[in-house]
Amino acid sequence: MSEFTLFQRDDCHLCDLALAVLADARLPDFASQWIDDDDLLEAAYGARVPVLRRGDGAELDWPFDVDGVKAFVGDR
Repeated sequence: MSEFTLFQRDDCHLCDLALAVLADARLPDFASQWIDDDDLLEAAYGARVPVLRRGDGAELDWPFDVDGVKAFVGDR
């Protein structure tokens, strides 16, 4: 199980941008959590996606950049 989860939805331009940022930041491993068909996740993240969540529950909301991701990953 990954320490990081990216909450996203299908056909989301911002989610595509977030994936590119995570790749550029060389985030080693993360799980993707699709919110589209989950009412609870939609209520929690619908207006916020993409959101990167760390295993300790801390969340990084979009917009984020490479430096922000690296700081978030290193701030454990």
